[in-house]
Amino acid sequence: MTNRTLNLDDALYGYLLEVSLRESPLLERLRSETASLPMARWQIAPEQGQFMALLVKLTGARRILEVGTFTGYSALCMAAEMPADGRMICCDLPGDYNAVALRYWQEAGLARRIELRLAPALDTLAGLEDGSFELIFIDADKSNYPAYLEEALRLARQGGLVLFDNVLWSGRVLDTESDDTDTRAIQALNLALKTDPRVDLSLLPVGDGLTLCRKR
Repeated sequence: MTNRTLNLDDALYGYLLEVSLRESPLLERLRSETASLPMARWQIAPEQGQFMALLVKLTGARRILEVGTFTGYSALCMAAEMPADGRMICCDLPGDYNAVALRYWQEAGLARRIELRLAPALDTLAGLEDGSFELIFIDADKSNYPAYLEEALRLARQGGLVLFDNVLWSGRVLDTESDDTDTRAIQALNLALKTDPRVDLSLLPVGDGLTLCRKR
């Protein structure tokens, strides 16, 4: 028994995947293809994708917003669990990886549910309607995390979920002397959320750290 979260070594992490991961062959193939790309570290963990898919099911989310899409793995996980009339907006910048996402969404038969908007995310968010999303996942440029928080709380409906990825930042959040803008932004976000009266909060040690905020 333990009264704190376990530190997973490779063997225990492998066991976690072995007994719980229900990754489809298509998702597994997408993850494998993504692993060969120069920015493969942007890929979320498969158990995180499965957890987020479960959140979509639990909330019944019909309108989802994703900020930072890369090769489309997380979007595919969530879109697969949306109702048939669900719609997702994905925000990213132009890159070769956009074509990978579109190809896999098409193969999964989910491309009609997902709209990919290629522009600076804050520009895209500014044009969206207040309170129009039930779930928002943010996994983009970390320096803008505090700004994304404000936009997400504007765009989420009351009771909606806002998810922030990489909030443990491979342990770099502990570096109080860091002059890295991404690290400082994540630290600022974490500290701000701790006392933000607008949300209910839980930070989970899933993947590189995943914060769940429920808009009050």
